[in-house]
Amino acid sequence: MNRADADALYAKDTACKSLGITIDEVGPGSAVLRMRVTEVMANSHGRAHDGYLFLLADAAFAYAGNVTSQASLAQSAQVTFLNPAVVGDVLLAEAREQDVTVSRNGAGIIAEFHGHGVTVVSPPALTARIPCGMV
Repeated sequence: MNRADADALYAKDTACKSLGITIDEVGPGSAVLRMRVTEVMANSHGRAHDGYLFLLADAAFAYAGNVTSQASLAQSAQVTFLNPAVVGDVLLAEAREQDVTVSRNGAGIIAEFHGHGVTVVSPPALTARIPCGMV
């Protein structure tokens, strides 16, 4: 995927935009996304809710996986949470093919994600819903 294609998908990606997730880098089979943990994302323990960490990793997986004109969709994914993230942390999700590493401020691994996708031939209406979390 080139930057123009990623920007076109991101323009329709209300989930990522509403959470402040941004695309730092994108290339064939790779993507780096960034998200600052906000108070809204904190769980009852004052840490980033795991669902937000999963969403960030899944979004990076999506942008890394949509490298052709055919849509790729997530079929399954598994994440291992290794360390907590707290309000104010800037998280980077670095995707290489189906593997995504989420780190705090570029250092210190928070989570590791492994996804499996499937390429589908789909109508334009389905393709338009791909960006955040659907690879």
